[in-house]
Amino acid sequence: MGTAELAERRTGRTRLVSLVSAALLTFGASAVFVTGTTSAAADPIEGCTATTGAVVAVDFGPFGGKVERGCDTTPTTGYELLRDAGFTTEGTVHDGPAFICRIGNASFNSGTQYPTPDKEACVLTPQATAYWSYWIASPGQKNWTYSPLGAMARTPKDGDVDAWVFGGTDIGGTSGKPTFSPDDVRAGGGGSPSPDPTGPTGPPTVPPGTVGLPAATRWLSGQLTDGERVVDEGATTANHFLTTEAVYALAGADPKSATARKAADFLATPAQTDAYAYPAGKDGIPDATAAARLALVAEATGRDPRAFGGHDLLGDLVKYVCPRDIGDGETIEGCLTKGDFRTTGQSDAQALAVIALLNGGVTPPAEAVNRLTGLQCEDGGFTGVLIRSGGWCDSDAGSTGLITLALKRAGGHDAAVAKARAYLRKSQLATGAWPSAPYLTTGAPAATAWAAQALRALGDAPYADAGLFWLSRQQLPSGGFGFEEGETDARVFATAPVVLAAAKSDLVTLTTPPTAAPGEGPDAKKGTAYLTDKSRLILGRYYENAPGSGFADYGLTIDGAYALAATGQDNATLRNIVDFLDKGGKDGKGRGVHDWTLIGTKHAGGGSIGKTAVLAEAVGRDPRAFGGQDLIAALAKAVCPAPSTAPDRSCAAKGAYTNAPSVFSQSLGIIAQVRAGDGAAAAEPIAYLEGLQESSGAWPSLIGTPSGAEVDSTAMAAMALDLLPDAKAQAAVDKALAWLATQQKDDGGFPGASGNSVNSAALAIQGMSLDTPKYGAQIGKARKFLVTQQNTDGGFNVAKGGQPGSDVRASTQAVGGATGISFATLTRSLEGTTPEPIPTTSTGTGGTGGTGGTGGTTGGTGGTSGTGGTTGGTSGTGGTTGSGGTNGTGGTPVIITPGESPSASNGAGSAGGSSGNGSGASGGTGGTTTGTTTGSVGGNSAVVTGGSGGGLASTGVQAGALAGAAAVLTLAGWRLVVMARTRRNPAEEDR
Repeated sequence: MGTAELAERRTGRTRLVSLVSAALLTFGASAVFVTGTTSAAADPIEGCTATTGAVVAVDFGPFGGKVERGCDTTPTTGYELLRDAGFTTEGTVHDGPAFICRIGNASFNSGTQYPTPDKEACVLTPQATAYWSYWIASPGQKNWTYSPLGAMARTPKDGDVDAWVFGGTDIGGTSGKPTFSPDDVRAGGGGSPSPDPTGPTGPPTVPPGTVGLPAATRWLSGQLTDGERVVDEGATTANHFLTTEAVYALAGADPKSATARKAADFLATPAQTDAYAYPAGKDGIPDATAAARLALVAEATGRDPRAFGGHDLLGDLVKYVCPRDIGDGETIEGCLTKGDFRTTGQSDAQALAVIALLNGGVTPPAEAVNRLTGLQCEDGGFTGVLIRSGGWCDSDAGSTGLITLALKRAGGHDAAVAKARAYLRKSQLATGAWPSAPYLTTGAPAATAWAAQALRALGDAPYADAGLFWLSRQQLPSGGFGFEEGETDARVFATAPVVLAAAKSDLVTLTTPPTAAPGEGPDAKKGTAYLTDKSRLILGRYYENAPGSGFADYGLTIDGAYALAATGQDNATLRNIVDFLDKGGKDGKGRGVHDWTLIGTKHAGGGSIGKTAVLAEAVGRDPRAFGGQDLIAALAKAVCPAPSTAPDRSCAAKGAYTNAPSVFSQSLGIIAQVRAGDGAAAAEPIAYLEGLQESSGAWPSLIGTPSGAEVDSTAMAAMALDLLPDAKAQAAVDKALAWLATQQKDDGGFPGASGNSVNSAALAIQGMSLDTPKYGAQIGKARKFLVTQQNTDGGFNVAKGGQPGSDVRASTQAVGGATGISFATLTRSLEGTTPEPIPTTSTGTGGTGGTGGTGGTTGGTGGTSGTGGTTGGTSGTGGTTGSGGTNGTGGTPVIITPGESPSASNGAGSAGGSSGNGSGASGGTGGTTTGTTTGSVGGNSAVVTGGSGGGLASTGVQAGALAGAAAVLTLAGWRLVVMARTRRNPAEEDR
């Protein structure tokens, strides 16, 4: 959700700059840079170059230090870059390690982390004017960009440089930038290549020319045997490669081409797909070139590349990406360098695979995309061979055109694309043609077609048109084209790319999923399936703040519940989430929802309490008794009587909620109170919110700190005030909606902290839906925009043009927001759903019960049990059950899920709450078992239904081994955490 979208997405904070007194020790424009002492985990700074690894710079100026640099030659995330470059970090209690609150380096003050605890407790999200902001720059980029992704979500590329600056910034990152430039801290200095002064200053001067598209497509269609396949002269089987080329061309000339679809149908038959792409057998390693080509055929003709010819082509491409260079360990067949798609061998196949994955909604491995940049020669062109670093590099126009299209589609490689663009311009012949090799002086149709496609996509239409003039002179009477200039035999390989260029299209555009008609919304069913997938929604109950962390992101979990409530697509899962929050469920770290709201403590957040209460109200639960707390009373208590004074920053102003720094949080609290019938207690918060509205009708993102107008906050405030019947509130809503409508982009999107934001568009839909008759057209455009950002897996991108790939947070807002239902009126009945046992933690030491013998001997006496322990005797067939255990002490948490049947819980730990009572049955000789165990954890019941003859039930094994296993899983999960954290924005800390 919005700039408050970055609340959960970022590890740095987006707030208005007020850098700790320019006193940042007179850094001004001339900071001092040091490389610092390399830590044991850090790569030497010399290991990073302009094309290898990434550099990170941290400005310790506010604390009396310098700008320290570090290098990571193989960065996986921005977070890993920071830590592997020799820096240490610490997160917050509220948000976990994902939110970087302190940074230290051994080269400065013995590694002390800053800010120190006396300046910042790092319990809640740091204040707007004093936090570590995150900046990035790509190769050749002269200025810093405020990162739209968190350090754990961003994948640095070779030559990238990151910066961390302590202070503050505004929402858009237009202030508070580093006082040093990217080139100041780049590996080996920076700068972009200057244009060649001897090169051409414009396109060739040639007359207009037009390729005869109908003739070319007729010739191509005529090359298809039975209208479905290309068969070489003298052969009896299909030439699958040339058949795919024909499909691209025919679909490019006519997206509804029946001939293209018939050929695609032929290729999609399992026998043909296997013969072409799976020569090692149906279950063998695929030929990556063929798999990529077939995936593009599917995308060009409206088929699903994940179910083509009985194969998931995209999944297989990703599965078999080379994990390491040849020579680094055991040789892997088909692999030369890390990031290669196995068995490709040619750069065009690597590029085709990247395009196929991106247009199929799959984010290709970063190494696979970076592999393309490593194929760029010194002249800016790309080689057609998958060379290793330092290998002989010989550019050609055809490969350069295709790889440029792939890198432009992938994004984040502006410097490489710019160099390639310059190469293509310079290498164009005076005739308008491009040669197939740099040493030739005559043109080639295929090379000219690929170069023209790329330059048109980059906005250089005059150069592309000059190429079409030359091509128009090369078209043969048959309609086809030959390999080289002057050749008289038409070839499919040469003709196919010419047709795409002549149609003023390109391979990327051809295979990009089509947009929906105006007003059509995203696929709610697919979106719901994405959100409820068990790989994301842990145990079907909560989202983690990073894969494998065990640390629940309760704000995101509630966002997901809001989305399910809005669509009504999966009420059973919605109930599981609500029950988990309401009935004392714990995450993998033993935390419940109120470890996030911090209710009852001085750090209680009005926004997070309000957000939780709104969910309770939406599904018919009592917000005055949700999760064991009276949320409405807590909100009333959280209303600030006056602004707090430093160093206390809990209250921004009279009428604000405690520890709620954003308009979004303020609005959630108001909605919760008004929906609960406590409007009187909400009077001061309402008055404060109304007073924040700007003359334009918009609301800022932050409260207590100056910040700019924002779509997300304006939509949310409008939803809150629309609950009120008075004329003043309704007039404020009308002004807000009018302002929202003015912010819409031509493509239907809306600006947000991450760019052309999916979250902002979805929130704008909800806001404008308060007056659908007036803003129906704008709503339709916004819904159409969301369709373009939905991926094949059902999830949504963060922003148009940003890092591709589905994001859970963006998806929760898109799925729910597309319905247009306001959070203030959201309602979903859970009637007809069935409660399921709540996964929770179970601790204590359980004893081993006796085992019953044949015919019904009596089970032994159970051992001791700790808090929530699950212990009992075991009985044979027909036997009696052993007695329950006595109190013990708590131990390492274990997640108990339905279907497990433990007879003993974990080993001794710190003292717990009330003891668990229960029984478990174990079959004796010839017996069967079924056990039900009931325990109490801190006073919250946990019910676990055992299956038949579960391993622990039948053996009575003590749980010390479980504790060890849990520790191993925890350590393994941490590695995933540091690979995938997302940034949080202070404006969104309650979301």
